Amino acid sequence: MKQTKLFKIETIEKDRDQLQKAADILARGGLVAIPTETVYGLAANALDPEAAKAIYAAKGRPSDNPLIVHVSAVEEIRPLVTEMPKELFSLAEKFWPGPMTVILPKSRLVPKETSGGLDTVAIRMPSHPVARELIRLAGVPLAAPSANLSGSPSPTCAQHCIDDLDGRVDAIVDGGECEVGVESTVLTLCSHPPKILRPGAVTLEQLSQVLPDVYMDEGVFGQVGDDVKVSSPGMKYRHYSPKARVILVKGDFESFQKFIQVQEGEFGVLCFQGEEKSLPKVCIPYGVNGDPASQAKHLFDALRQVDEDNLKLVYARVSDSEGIGQAVYNRLLRAAAFEQIDLE
Repeated sequence: MKQTKLFKIETIEKDRDQLQKAADILARGGLVAIPTETVYGLAANALDPEAAKAIYAAKGRPSDNPLIVHVSAVEEIRPLVTEMPKELFSLAEKFWPGPMTVILPKSRLVPKETSGGLDTVAIRMPSHPVARELIRLAGVPLAAPSANLSGSPSPTCAQHCIDDLDGRVDAIVDGGECEVGVESTVLTLCSHPPKILRPGAVTLEQLSQVLPDVYMDEGVFGQVGDDVKVSSPGMKYRHYSPKARVILVKGDFESFQKFIQVQEGEFGVLCFQGEEKSLPKVCIPYGVNGDPASQAKHLFDALRQVDEDNLKLVYARVSDSEGIGQAVYNRLLRAAAFEQIDLE
């Protein structure tokens, strides 16, 4: 067991010494959970094969699940890739820093341990000021998957990281709650036309303004076989899931209400804010119906609450998804291992 240090950051200027200590740990190959605008990431030197292996070991993550490399400026990408297509610069100008990851052909500088054995690398530039300052101070790009145990709900605050990783990592940087609440959008520029492999806060509609022919990969809302090599995290395996069995229920609230009333045995309900007043079971709301941004922000906290309440079965209400709502639906599908009832 490691002695995990906790660094609480209120402002970069006030707590620069704390940030420097965390950056020093990263520079010498250690593991540090850091805040980003999406979720907390478990960061390590992306160019160090042993550091990348340590990420997989700490999380219990399958080694063929590629890591996303975080940079603080576009010019830091050039040594990591063999090609920087013009589309990258157009995307960077509009969406970086921010919750978008781009897959490019990797250079020899990026070890196979970081890329999950692929000849591509996933790169993003986070907008969280603490994350960007840590990259700058460490002096290396940071590989940073979500800072949780593999398969469990992603962490959106430092306490989630402590719950999962205390004693497994060198340090946790507490930078407050994450603004977005779900992981970044992942798209690949290694396919023609480009395609989205994981939806996030940068939506298909927004990306199509820059890449008119971009489309959603069929694996986003479908199951990918265990024998398939994937270029993006979150495409294989059961993900984002509490210990409880999760079953998605699609339909309007009246239909959902009637469905819940006839179910037998012990179970809980994931619903939208305010609906819990009209449901007879233990209810955990996640955001507001019709406001997918609020659903994204509160989804993982709600899924963690399921385990805190010791629930064994949860019926989760889902509604039509568009924009970031597609990311919410994607995460719930994987949390439920694609078990869904359509009341419509």
